[in-house]
Order: sequence, then structure tokens, then C-alpha cells
Amino acid sequence: MSEAAPTDTDALPAVAGQEASDDLLTIGGDSYSSRLLIGSSSYPNPQIMLDAIEASGAELVTVAIRRVNVESPAPESHLDLIRKGGYRVLPNTAGCYTAREAVLVAQLAREALDTDLIKLEVIGDDETLMPDVEQLLKAAKELIDDGFTVLAYANDDPITCRKLADMGCAAVMPLGSPIGSGMGIVNPYNLRLIREVVTDTPLIVDAGIGTASDATIAMELGYDGVLLNTAIAEAQHPVAMAKAMRLAVESGRLAYRAGRVPERIYAKASSSMEGRVGQ
Repeated sequence: MSEAAPTDTDALPAVAGQEASDDLLTIGGDSYSSRLLIGSSSYPNPQIMLDAIEASGAELVTVAIRRVNVESPAPESHLDLIRKGGYRVLPNTAGCYTAREAVLVAQLAREALDTDLIKLEVIGDDETLMPDVEQLLKAAKELIDDGFTVLAYANDDPITCRKLADMGCAAVMPLGSPIGSGMGIVNPYNLRLIREVVTDTPLIVDAGIGTASDATIAMELGYDGVLLNTAIAEAQHPVAMAKAMRLAVESGRLAYRAGRVPERIYAKASSSMEGRVGQ
């Protein structure tokens, strides 16, 4: 097989200290080639889930600990299938309303799955599923002090996200819009502010992504990754949507690193106006 010809992408600048030729997503002490993280719930059946995960290229797959038997997973359970597929399980505390609940669920996950990784969710109500900031901050501190690698789901609030980063979260995950809403990126201004104030911690847009263009927008804003579930699992064709999301994340990342042209109020001719015929 002949060697591929070099492209101008080889000259792209390094981002966040990473070499252009090795643009990996680093969370805690581990690095991943895919910047798309996906969930494992709401698929029509387990086979479609596995096919979608494969099509997405994701390496981290979230599992809601309160909804599965992590101590004795049944053969062919979602957890068992994900592990057999060679994917890394990212346990999450979905369904927890207090810091105490979230910490207990995280400790159960660590003991059963032998991992310090935890996606921390502490929600305030059943209607919006928005994070409870007070309980979230409390749980994050307790888990970090206990040696967990915490990926914290947060509001699109620059102050909260900065606090979580300063606390030592391995990744901060502001929402694009409410969980499962499919509304996309409803407040790009806030997400841009968060990116400006949190420069030393991976940022991942989590929740609300509806289609591929939403994922691209998140990446073009400079985010390090995207986590989604419903957009793939409840799509008319989940496997096709999973592939679309993979390409969208890759495209958005490449566009961000390439650097867009400045936005202008007035037109600017792409060709020189000098030497025109008839001058």
C-alpha cells in the first residue's frame, strides 16, 4: 500500500498543548482518539445499540448505575454487551437528587466496576432535569477528595463551571439544552464564555444535542468533546445518526483548529479589486 500524501492539515497548530498529529482527548490520566461520548439507553434493541456505538467511533459509553445491576450483570445485559465490545464504561449518577445519593452511587460503581471514572449528575427536579448547583458542587468535592475522576454535568453557567474546574474535576460538561430535549445549542453565548474562563480543563457539551449540526456547532465553539444519547438512540435510524454524529464532531474539531475567517458586517471581495478591466 502506498504512503498517503501529506495534506495541509499536517501543519495545523497544536491545541491545548497537543500535537496536531496526535490530537487526543485526555481526561484524567487516559487519552481517547474519539471526542464523541455516547449513552446506552433508549435504543430499540441491544443489537442496534451495539451497531450505533460502533458506527459512532466512541470509546467511552455511559451507563446509568441506578438502572442496572452492576454487581451481577446478566449475560447479554447492556453492561455486559458494552464490556464485551471492548468499550470503556463511564458510570453515571443519573437519577440522583442529592449529593449523598450521588456519592453512594459513585462508590457502588467504583466497587463493582473497578473504575474511578464517574459522570456526576445531581438534578433538581423531574421536569427540567437541570442540575442542582449546590448539591452538584458538594458531591463533586466529596468525590474528588475520595479519589474519583469526576466528569461533572453542569448548567451553562460560567461561574459554576469555573468552580468545578478549580475544584479539580477531570472534565466539566455544560448542557447545550435540557436532557433529551433535542433543542440543540440554545445559548452559544454562554458556552463561549465558559470556554473563555475554563482553559485548563476539558469541556464537553452534554445534553440537548438533536442532530449533527448541533454537535458541529459545539466543537466549533472550541469544546473538547460532545456527549449525547437521545439524539442517536431515538433517531429514526440510530446507526446512520451515530455515523453522522461522528463525522460532525470530527468536522467541527477540524474547523475549530483550522480557524474561521473573521465575521464582517460588510462584504469583502475574495479577489483583488486592483487591475480590473476598464480601470
